[in-house]
Amino acid sequence: MHGDEDMLRVEDVRVQQGDFALSADFVLERGTRTAVLGPSGAGKSTLLGAIGGYLPTITGRILVDGADVTEAPPDRRGIAMLFQDGNLFPHLSLAQNVGLGMRPTLRLTEVERAQVQESLDRVGLKTLADRKPGQISGGQQSRAALARILVQQKPVLLLDEPFAALGPALRREMLDTMSELATAADATVLMITHAPEDAERVSDSVLFVDRGKVDPPRATQEILANPPEALRSYLSR
Repeated sequence: MHGDEDMLRVEDVRVQQGDFALSADFVLERGTRTAVLGPSGAGKSTLLGAIGGYLPTITGRILVDGADVTEAPPDRRGIAMLFQDGNLFPHLSLAQNVGLGMRPTLRLTEVERAQVQESLDRVGLKTLADRKPGQISGGQQSRAALARILVQQKPVLLLDEPFAALGPALRREMLDTMSELATAADATVLMITHAPEDAERVSDSVLFVDRGKVDPPRATQEILANPPEALRSYLSR
């Protein structure tokens, strides 16, 4: 039996990439925000790639809202993923880039066009819909990439260090925007970050990943106040 509040369940999942193996077993409740911390090469991006359907799993199951999506393609999982570089297409306008989140063909209905505009409005880009990515700032590009995953209205959001390239003030602002919008959508968020202060700012819990092993989530304040040995040595670098 799965609880009604389970949104993302990763059951005995194992991923193999060359010599590297990752194993994970955890549950995230609906509407929670979880930060993924760990050293470079620990397997953080591998974990998100497997959950998102971009990497095959050898064993185990991935369930989203009770449905087994282990074999489903990325667009059929109820999951939206935001990569590190945002993946905006330079030849398309911001509205078109966001529209791709709904339909790869960009043949949008009037209702979908209105949803694109609303999504841009929510990230503060309403007046820049016709601009191309090269005509706006890095922070605005991050906002546009965030708008694209919001418009998909998926229950689970995976964020692979999407704001890492931004300066501290702008990064905090983007984290707060993401957090507010995720709360409004009741979305469950799993976010990779290298910065414990980002985790402290927006996450309810932390998943620590080290050498291919994913620890079960622990409350953010508790784990940062009393980190396990491997996390302590990572944080002190």
